[in-house]
Amino acid sequence: MTTYIAKRFLGMIVVMFIVLTTVFVIVRLAPGDPAALMLGPDATLADIAALRKQMGLDQPIAAQYVSFLGQMATGDLGRSIFFNEPVRQVIVERAEPTTLLTLFSIIIAVVIALPVGVLSAYKRGTLFDQGALSTAMLSASVPSFWLGLMFQQYLATHLGWFPVSGFGAPDATFLERLRYLALPSIVLGLVNSALIIRFSRAAMLDVLNDDYVRTARAKGMSEWRVLVKHALKNAMIPIVTVVGLTFALLISGAIVTERVFNLPGVGSLVVGAVLRRDYPVIQGVLVVMAGIYVLINLLIDMLYLAIDPRVKY
Repeated sequence: MTTYIAKRFLGMIVVMFIVLTTVFVIVRLAPGDPAALMLGPDATLADIAALRKQMGLDQPIAAQYVSFLGQMATGDLGRSIFFNEPVRQVIVERAEPTTLLTLFSIIIAVVIALPVGVLSAYKRGTLFDQGALSTAMLSASVPSFWLGLMFQQYLATHLGWFPVSGFGAPDATFLERLRYLALPSIVLGLVNSALIIRFSRAAMLDVLNDDYVRTARAKGMSEWRVLVKHALKNAMIPIVTVVGLTFALLISGAIVTERVFNLPGVGSLVVGAVLRRDYPVIQGVLVVMAGIYVLINLLIDMLYLAIDPRVKY
């Protein structure tokens, strides 16, 4: 087990090194001078030179790369030009809406997808199975921004069940925040449940015809116990994998939904940083998102050990 965990940590370090190198290269290869783009067309040469020195862009590329890796290793993501604050602080201030939206969305997706996927596999070929697959395909094909606009129009504007947009007043309570997050969470949960449904169904189909399932039925166990205790437990590895990857994608992919519902999250921060050419913020968010993605993959690998002890061998 120790060797298994050590290999996963080593793989995480290698992946993060590649990600940091890629982010560094992309920012340096972007057309134009980053300092000139951030300051705008009215900036003087002296202003541009001062900003280049502040950002370390006047140094050789090798020195910039070493300095960049050193900063990232210490958790220093740089300083935002627009906000005039450390990038880490700017991201933390915007993290709450994105984090809550992602958590609620994945919970809704799993609550919908797991029972539907299991029952669809159990009732393979029936009308329920065909309907579940068709609905999953439809959910996967519908853009989240379109579904969000439709929900806004009918559920929020016409029926008044949910707030149309925003995140509440600065002093709003947690329950008030939940009211504003309910509709976007439902939108993302519905859209992302499609993939989990298909994986859950496929994983269950792989194990329902195995010998231990037939033996459990021959012993007179109830179908519910056979499905949950035997079949579902042995099908959990691919299901956990797709749930973890969906969660990671939700964190980095909720930008459009946040814009539709006017949530002051990381997605809105990235869009604003792109429009303002705030390269330190863009660079910092990319690194943080990549780190979260890699960390979630590591946690999934650790869960494999708890689900199936055979993994460590």
